[in-house]
Amino acid sequence: MKRIARKFPFSLMGLLALLALTATVAQAADKADKADKIAYRLKWLRNVSVVGALYAEGRGLFEQQGLAVEIKAGGPERDAIRELELGYADFGEASADQVLRARAKGAPVVVIAQLFQINPLQWMYRPEDVTIKGLADLRGKSIGVTFGGNDETVMRTLLSEAGLGDGDVRLHSVRYDYTPFYRRQVQLWPVYRNAQGPILAAQLEREGEKVAFFSPEEFGVRFVANCVITSERTLRERPKLAERFLSALLAGWRQALDPQNEEESLAILEKNDLDTPRPILQQQLHITRGLIAPSATPAIGTIDVAGWEQTERIMREQKQLPQAIDVAAILRPLPPLGN
Repeated sequence: MKRIARKFPFSLMGLLALLALTATVAQAADKADKADKIAYRLKWLRNVSVVGALYAEGRGLFEQQGLAVEIKAGGPERDAIRELELGYADFGEASADQVLRARAKGAPVVVIAQLFQINPLQWMYRPEDVTIKGLADLRGKSIGVTFGGNDETVMRTLLSEAGLGDGDVRLHSVRYDYTPFYRRQVQLWPVYRNAQGPILAAQLEREGEKVAFFSPEEFGVRFVANCVITSERTLRERPKLAERFLSALLAGWRQALDPQNEEESLAILEKNDLDTPRPILQQQLHITRGLIAPSATPAIGTIDVAGWEQTERIMREQKQLPQAIDVAAILRPLPPLGN
């Protein structure tokens, strides 16, 4: 009897622990089943340019809003706007030129937040070879552009502002091969300042070369980059869902860019961007902070209406749009959660 008595409390405790564990697992599964499932299509890869979304994912910020969010990497074959139309995504990322072209074709896409306050598209050059104090200094330069891309649109606008035409510069077709820039065949090469910029700069610095970056923003050309988009239907039929999603996403961006969370942000980036060394990731993160939140105001996610209006005007002047687009109909900033 004594032997049985000694075993019984242990067995009872084990049984209670098992029941508690089972209940916890069941509650977690039930909570996951009840969470609103959302697909979020990125514009590009899972790298520093989407660190806010990755942080929200890694820190469970979406789950705190009752959301089960699948973050899908973007790329050349992944069009977030098209996926919204087909119902493959609920939210996505797109640049202003993509949105404006889609609206011109009748796509019911709307913008609920703007991520980059400064466009990361800039031109890299060697200051020992090129001096740019004003747009007129572009005269006679060999400049890389992706023909048909938004970098061509921006550069042609800059040239127009300077009163320069095709005969005043040499436009070079850009591919994925940076050899023409390395060999000094092209003096200005388009890069994303927070992505390829630090990588290429590090490579050239190892060769004893210095680089600088030409930013259109500094010369008055604001061409809006990545924004958060959804469909008019989602915003009309599920506005609270959109508010919850955006609240978690922007919280992710605020926390990811907070210098106090830098180590955690870098750890998350290392898990998602395996090919980039940590020192480069750190540089990329610092640069991204300056592009997303260049100052304490406006708040992260604020839509730059004047920038959108200028982008629409630039595209019309460059014959990128068949007619004027009502920018006000596109921009739908959401109120803070709970309002």
